[in-house]
Amino acid sequence: MKIGIPKEIKPNENRVALVPSGAAALISAGHQVVIETGAGAGAGFADELYVAAGAELAPAAAPVWDSADLVVKVKEPIEPEWSLLRPDLTVFTYFHFAANRRLTEAHLASGATCIAYETVQLPHGELPLLTPMSEVAGRLAVQEGAHYLEKLYGGRGVLLGGVPGVAPAKVVILGGGVVGTHAAKMAAGLGAQVTILDLSLDRLRHLADILPPNVQLLYSSRHAILEHIAQADLVIGGVLVTGAAAPKLIRREDLATMQPGAVIVDVAVDQGGCVETTHPTTHADPVYLVDGIVHYAVANMPGGVPRTSTLALTNATLPYVLQLTNKGWQAALRDNPALLKGLNVVAGHVTHPGIADAFGMACLPQEQFLQ
Repeated sequence: MKIGIPKEIKPNENRVALVPSGAAALISAGHQVVIETGAGAGAGFADELYVAAGAELAPAAAPVWDSADLVVKVKEPIEPEWSLLRPDLTVFTYFHFAANRRLTEAHLASGATCIAYETVQLPHGELPLLTPMSEVAGRLAVQEGAHYLEKLYGGRGVLLGGVPGVAPAKVVILGGGVVGTHAAKMAAGLGAQVTILDLSLDRLRHLADILPPNVQLLYSSRHAILEHIAQADLVIGGVLVTGAAAPKLIRREDLATMQPGAVIVDVAVDQGGCVETTHPTTHADPVYLVDGIVHYAVANMPGGVPRTSTLALTNATLPYVLQLTNKGWQAALRDNPALLKGLNVVAGHVTHPGIADAFGMACLPQEQFLQ
């Protein structure tokens, strides 16, 4: 099989979908790897490393897409890439279809087979290909939130950890999943007063065993959210509904109850955001103000630390890429129920209920396309 690795063209996206050692593993398994020139440069992987691994360099994106049976990416194909999609092509990447109707319709129209990292799901519920980037994003949320709390950027002028004699910042985290857990570890480690709100009592009990004493764990409700965001210096949105749009937990009118200069980091922006006033931003222009509240909503947060993110992501994705290439996508999905859950769009049809629900579209069974 021929695997194509195009350069990511989403603004300020410097990750790459395959590291040189991954290319070597695929080539050793009898496959061909074609990578666009410069695709790995932003993450610190020079073209020469891929050539040494046995990969073929292509001077532009079109030859990569045109020659590939399987395209492996980091982010969803954006509009300039839509014309490169075709019915006999399989694309394996983060799609987040439920947050973008035009993206969904473009991929439906292409007839391509779209397998989404973010909905690959193990039997116990873990999302193995979303987890590494959620770990990065959770930690970055605190790093960026602390930065934008500085007065220079419109923040309250609060130091996250405080100093002796001065209280630390109050950090409120919506969601106790991977993002929330890693954000809490970072914020607590810096000395902040942290509160996590989550709907799962089992999850809260687990977090009580692993997080330090300066993390308060509360059952999430509308009343609890309003009470705690009113006191917060930094709010981190880390809510995820697999494959579906994120619920809006903070409404526009709620901002008026918050302290001027408080910061919201909405990590759920890829799925539409869990704050009503969220809209996607970029690393080049990451923040905006609404009613005196600083909003940070970069849609590819891990792209800001591409070396770490690329290594973490490809550690997780390579075993699945090998399954897809060694068996073909249909046999790989038949043999691996977790990977089957990643099938979102195929042959012009939606096959994930979260996407269908978001746009009122029909949803066909994934198994129907494995014949």
